[in-house]
Amino acid sequence: MFATLPVTALRTFEAAARLRSFKLAAAELAVTATAVSHQVKALERHVGFALFERVPRGVHLTDKGARLFAGVHGALLDVTQTLDALRAAPASGALTLTTTHSFAALWLVPRLGRFHQAFPQYQLNLNTSPEPVDLLRDASMDLAIRYSRAQWPGLYAACALQEWFGVYGAPALVARQGKRAPALVTVRWRDSSLYDQGWQDWCEAAGLPAWRLPAAVHAYEEEHYALQAAIAGQGLVLASSVMVSDSVAAGTLVAYRPEVRVAGAAYTALCAPGRERHPPLRAFLGWLRKEFGAQA
Repeated sequence: MFATLPVTALRTFEAAARLRSFKLAAAELAVTATAVSHQVKALERHVGFALFERVPRGVHLTDKGARLFAGVHGALLDVTQTLDALRAAPASGALTLTTTHSFAALWLVPRLGRFHQAFPQYQLNLNTSPEPVDLLRDASMDLAIRYSRAQWPGLYAACALQEWFGVYGAPALVARQGKRAPALVTVRWRDSSLYDQGWQDWCEAAGLPAWRLPAAVHAYEEEHYALQAAIAGQGLVLASSVMVSDSVAAGTLVAYRPEVRVAGAAYTALCAPGRERHPPLRAFLGWLRKEFGAQA
């Protein structure tokens, strides 16, 4: 059945597709870039179609190449896991997740106790960084939870949590809020227009055009800082329904004009195709889908 299967070429193709570079694949496999190119060309002759499009800074998978990569990557991962399970001292069940500081602090970490209780055999390593990780190149990361309205071609989107935005404040501040524009708390990401636009949309929906962000607004780089400032009574904050959920449940923040909401984006759990079959990751994704569903 497998006599004509080009195993070496498939392994070489998987590395080149995951790293999107013949040079990087060669370094990983301890061969030359020319050898990688020969193996890929041999595989293309074997399957009868092109797997890559050559571009100035590397290679891109064709549509058929992407489908083949998903199958080969998953199959090699299955073989690796089977070998690990058969060894006398099998590798520990661990997975590594990357996400932002704010999502980890405000939503994920407070809920992780339920995952650890349900799956004590698995260790979760958490990596927080504002920089997105290329999951096809960085094999050390099993899963990413990213915030965006974008699509993620080439990645497996396991589940997503949709959000909306509203305005919140400390209970005492909201109770005495009159018609005058209050102090406002906002977040200044690298692209600060994202939150500025959110405030503008909320003000228009609420019929409060005078509430456009004043120069004296309290601005913070991370959402968890902005929420702590609002809890301390520094002003009203525009916040994601996801990020603010625990503070609202605890009563430290309440909604101002709760009937006014504006659309947000989504937090999406992503991994390299086939990786979702890794037992620790499969368990975590099942748990995460339930938590997302409960939040929604």
